[in-house]
Order: sequence, then structure tokens, then C-alpha cells
Amino acid sequence: MARTINMLEAINEALSQEMERDERVFILGEDIGLSGGVFKVTDGLLDKFGEERVLDTPLAEGIIIAAAIGSSMMGLRPVPEIQFADFITPAVEQIVQQASKLRYRSAGGYSCPITIRVCCGAGGGSGLYHSQENATWFVHEPGLKVVMPSTAYDAKGMLLAAIRDPDPVIFFEHKSLYRQAKSDVPEGDYTVPIGPAAIRREGRDLTILTYGFMTQKSLDAAEQMAQKGVEAEVVEIRTLAPIDKTTILDSVRKTNKALIVHEDKKTMGYGAELAAILSEEAFDHLDGPIMRVTGPDVPAIPFSPNLDKAWQVNTEKIVAGIEKLAAY
Repeated sequence: MARTINMLEAINEALSQEMERDERVFILGEDIGLSGGVFKVTDGLLDKFGEERVLDTPLAEGIIIAAAIGSSMMGLRPVPEIQFADFITPAVEQIVQQASKLRYRSAGGYSCPITIRVCCGAGGGSGLYHSQENATWFVHEPGLKVVMPSTAYDAKGMLLAAIRDPDPVIFFEHKSLYRQAKSDVPEGDYTVPIGPAAIRREGRDLTILTYGFMTQKSLDAAEQMAQKGVEAEVVEIRTLAPIDKTTILDSVRKTNKALIVHEDKKTMGYGAELAAILSEEAFDHLDGPIMRVTGPDVPAIPFSPNLDKAWQVNTEKIVAGIEKLAAY
């Protein structure tokens, strides 16, 4: 049976159901227990599962991930939380040097079944250190799976799939979607496979390649442009690594144009890799330049409301990108 819930509720439900199903699963992170998390994503889990499986930790991201890696090697299934993506840097050494390489360096002797939940993204006037969407840092590293769902349905199903995966998964959650993204979500157990992209809107004139919160904005822009006779296909890349090249290439080969939209910075961003793939494998099908609508190359998101608004990748900017590309 399905009912309409938001992404926050879907993630909470996935954690609760998987902890009930598998006693090896436990969660750890800053403020996730007594306070139920900064956004209340883990609310109620401490009362339900107790302090041995819901661990409030010090403000020490490197230790949080190190403890998760070690416990995974002993047969557990840890789900550590990084409270904000901006503060993941102390844990980068553990993630890219240990978790991603553990299976390789042990010749398959060890796996690292950890799921790192990371709150990310702009919104709410949070300013620098609470607003980055930096998933691209980890897409570069072989051995890591990186996902960023945009719907409540996918959030629950992909989180369950991630926790059951034998290798490390970084599960990015855009905070602007926690309460905005609502969909029909089954009460029972189901998974959404890690890997495949999703075509969220069919179109014939150009393809929008996007992910995370920008999926919503891209769909809004596509609907606006449909009123002007331009039909954009919206492909959501739910799994950033590994990349579903088949769905991406098939769409662009059909529409012959590609607009890449993401919130992260432009230079060396995720869109640059997508553009390279299209240039190498779909060049003969392109009827216009590969274009990008992205966050600006500035050190951080400003705290000032006016500057924050100017920084944001919004529907208007995406509409402008569609209009420019459609003119070719």
C-alpha cells in the first residue's frame, strides 16, 4: 500500500525498516539520536532502537567514517551521517583512501558495506559551510558509488539498496527536497537499483541532463518552454557514479541537443564529464553545442539574501539556457 509522504519521511522509514529487518544495521553521527537530527530525519529512531544502534557522536567526521569502516569489516552495516556536506572534508581521507580502496587492496578479501548519508545543497539562506553540493569530489574516485535521488519514492528505495550493497555508497540528500519532494511511497519493502537514470519527461527538441534538486527546477523550466512549443526531455541522473551512459546517450541521440544543469560549480564539475562523454560518443548526433547551466565559480554561497538569490540556479536561468540552445 502506498501513501504520499515527503523525502524526509521516506528516508526515516527506510532506516527504521532496514534496522528492523537486519540487526547488523546501525546509524551514527552528530545529533542524530537525542535531537533526531538537524532536519529530524532520524527522529524517533533512538527510542525505537536504543543507544547501541543509534549513536550520537562527537563533532569528528573523520572518526565517524573511520569507525564505520572498521565496523563494516567486522560484519556490520553502518550508516554514518555527515550533518552537512561542507563538513565532509575531515573524512575525505577515510572515504577515498580507505573505504574506496578496501576491496581492491585486499584482493577481494574485505568489502566495505557502508552507506554515508550526506545532507547537501543550497537553500534557506544558509550561507557558506552549510550549502555546498559537492558530490563531484567523490564521483572522481573509483570504488565509490554516489547517488542523489530527487523523489521520496527513490529516496526510500535507493537508500534500502545502498544499505544492502556490499560496497561503499555515498547517499546525498538535498535539504531543499526534504519537505518539498512528495510522492506515493509503498509502506513495505522495495528497492530502486543503483545505476539506472530516469527519464522524468519525454521530449523531442533537446535533452536536459540533471540530478538532485535541479531535477525539479528543470521540469518546471521544461513545462514553461512547452508553452512556447519547445519540448525538452528531462533525464535525471539519480546515480552519479557509476554513470548510466546508455540512457544519456540514447536521449541525446534522439533529441540531438544537450543542456546540462547542476547546482555545483561549473569548472571541472559533473557536467564537464557528461560533455566529454557526449563529445566522444555522440558527436555525430549533435545539432548544437553542449551547453551548461550551473552554479557560479565563486568560493562559497553568499549569506546575503540578495547575493544568495543571484547565486541560485533557478528555473529562469534554465529557461534561458533552453531558449539559447533551442535557437541553434
